[in-house]
Amino acid sequence: MIKLIATDLDGTLLNENGQLHPDFNKVFKALKSKNVKFVAASGRQYANIIKTFKDIKDDMFFVSDNGTFMVCDGEETVISFIDRDKANEIIEIARNIKETYIILACKKCAYIENKDTKFINELEKYFEDYKIVEDLTKVEDEILKVTLCDFLGSENNSNKYFDDYREDLQISISGEFWLDLSNKGANKGVAIEKIQNMLNISDKETMVFGDQLNDVEMMGRAYHSYAMENAHDKLKKVARFKAKKNTENGVVEKIKEIMEIYV
Repeated sequence: MIKLIATDLDGTLLNENGQLHPDFNKVFKALKSKNVKFVAASGRQYANIIKTFKDIKDDMFFVSDNGTFMVCDGEETVISFIDRDKANEIIEIARNIKETYIILACKKCAYIENKDTKFINELEKYFEDYKIVEDLTKVEDEILKVTLCDFLGSENNSNKYFDDYREDLQISISGEFWLDLSNKGANKGVAIEKIQNMLNISDKETMVFGDQLNDVEMMGRAYHSYAMENAHDKLKKVARFKAKKNTENGVVEKIKEIMEIYV
């Protein structure tokens, strides 16, 4: 029996316009009646995620910033802060990568040092609260992760600049333009495991959905692991099952099918 469902948002639960399908709230209500816990797990900032679920946010769990921060029953938990010196090293490297912009993701706010319109437009899709500063290396705040917005493509451009850091850091390709760098062991999978332990729910009682490489670890926490039809090929190899494209409401349709929900 499924007791826990966790899903990524962009490219997974949300459509191409970043919106929920009209059926979602009905399905969520049905899941709640079955005592199934629902988790939104995203690379997005927490303040941004809850806008999508504002009417039901008190009845669900959240994993934000690629697993570095979570909120369960209103209780906030920081999985890990990245070392300040390590963050500064990343900043110095990233400043020299073409078409790449840096974001320091902190608990209550994100920090940037560039006002480029193209970057700001992309940033505001995923970050609700941010401040522009003169120098990111001088920010006095605890850092969840360093995020890079790479308009040349994160997988083939900025990703390669951090090969020497892979033993020490969690480096996740979160989307076409996005690369996240956090402490080793801070990812969506670790966050889902903490929720499972909290609720005494097993992998076989867990269902997860994703589309990008930052969902790989989450796939490992559930027997019922689904890669979207539009998912990265490497994720499809990790997941046990497939769901239709996010543009075809794949997550909601699969939940309705498996959980026998008729709305």
